[in-house]
Amino acid sequence: MEKKELICIGCPMGCPLTVTMKEGRVHDISGNTCPRGEDYARKEVTNPTRIVTSTVKVTGSDRSFLSVKTKSDIPKEKIFACMREINAIVAEAPVAIGDVLLENVAGTGIPVVATKAAGVKADDKC
Repeated sequence: MEKKELICIGCPMGCPLTVTMKEGRVHDISGNTCPRGEDYARKEVTNPTRIVTSTVKVTGSDRSFLSVKTKSDIPKEKIFACMREINAIVAEAPVAIGDVLLENVAGTGIPVVATKAAGVKADDKC
């Protein structure tokens, strides 16, 4: 049997979890004080995922960069491919919070969305 030690991020408690694996499958989970801990541990050892946050360049705005995130979690092994695609994005103002800047990041089916707004740059000739 193989044991994996985790800290749960399912709620603010941060419970120390122990996952016992037998023949590549979850055999036992202990240490959680709520049901979210068991769900988190099972997912983390079988199919770990993350929400990716970053920034992209923006043109036509008074800001140079715009914060973005994946709309939901993506497989952990796709993070580097996701970041390559995010780094290639150049958004054009105006951009509203929640605007989709990339439909299908790294072939995951998950969109990348803006988490800040970027207005159009004011005309400097006034």
